[in-house]
Amino acid sequence: MKITDARVIVTCPGRNFVTLKIVTDSGITGVGDATVNGREMAVVAYLREHVVPLLIGRDPARIEDTWQYLYKGAYWRRGPITMAAIAAVDTALWDIKGKVAGLPVYQLLGGRSRAGATVYGHACGETIEEILREVARFVDRGYRAVRVQSGIPGLHGVYGISNNTPIYEPADAAIPTEAAWSTERYLAHIPSVFAKLRDEFGPSLRLLHDVHHRLTPIEAARLGKELEPYHLTWLEDPVPAELQEGFRLIRQHTTTPIAVGEVFNTVWDCQQLITEQLIDYIRATVVHAGGITHLKRIFDLAALYHVRSGSHGATDMSPVCMAAAVHLDVAIPNFGLQEWAGHSGETDRVFPHGYRYDDGYLHVSEEPGLGVDIDEELAAQYPYKPAALPVNRLEDGSLHSW
Repeated sequence: MKITDARVIVTCPGRNFVTLKIVTDSGITGVGDATVNGREMAVVAYLREHVVPLLIGRDPARIEDTWQYLYKGAYWRRGPITMAAIAAVDTALWDIKGKVAGLPVYQLLGGRSRAGATVYGHACGETIEEILREVARFVDRGYRAVRVQSGIPGLHGVYGISNNTPIYEPADAAIPTEAAWSTERYLAHIPSVFAKLRDEFGPSLRLLHDVHHRLTPIEAARLGKELEPYHLTWLEDPVPAELQEGFRLIRQHTTTPIAVGEVFNTVWDCQQLITEQLIDYIRATVVHAGGITHLKRIFDLAALYHVRSGSHGATDMSPVCMAAAVHLDVAIPNFGLQEWAGHSGETDRVFPHGYRYDDGYLHVSEEPGLGVDIDEELAAQYPYKPAALPVNRLEDGSLHSW
């Protein structure tokens, strides 16, 4: 069997997605997600100009060799654009391999370790009263874990607040919108939110919170310590992860579990954090961390150091990525949680898929391969629309991490 074609498909059913569809001379096809939110066309160019020509004529069964060829052969390694392109190829090849074998991909990864993947949803509100209503809505739908984001008194446009839309999508304009930020206001408010949530929902509901890289290590340590009485499942991305030494300072001051990694691209980005047990959950995902092949390497390393998975699953993870994620989720021994923000009805129709949500779990498709595809004719009805992620400034005008 040989690869005869590889098509890069860009579509915007409510938001932009980049999909690679690999075609073989036997007629079997596979799909992979290549979306990098706000930088989609950079991956499109990388795939079309530098990757697709290398795929034609290759044996699709040689997944590991193809991964190494695209990674080591690039010389300019790593980075979100390169690794998303590699991820798309890798995921599509796993899809093809499953179809050839007549098995769902999780069976090729060693079979089930669990019945389903526990997911968490996003509850948010400008006020504590709104947040309580949103969390209750998720509990009523069977969720066992909920990420909570709160408006901050005196600030507008705070990360995670959905502006009355059912699905939160932060990429909202061709030129980045700007929001104001105050660490002092944030630190003063957030502990009171979780105090009220524990009073309302008791000790068993798993609560999470995303700081979104906005604190210094000592500020994050203070927040983690103040949140300890409310037993969060994790505090996500407390600081920018470029300086990994900073996580050691956080660890010295708080027992609140730490999750990080949605912007990581390779195992080398998180090697120190994992091997020194500076984090509790690794949030790398299929599309941004080199596909199923490389993400499994990350999870296998993490398993040796008591670190569990907590894969990113925001709205820019297409159903192709989510399908691949669930196959890994049910197979690996050190699964923790799976983020699942869900998709619009338009997106679900463009990407028909077999995975499904039920009573707090995502259940993997039993179809051969990944159990997901792209309707190319329907996708063509939703042309690309430039949309960038916002930027943040402190109240004095200084640029700050968004």
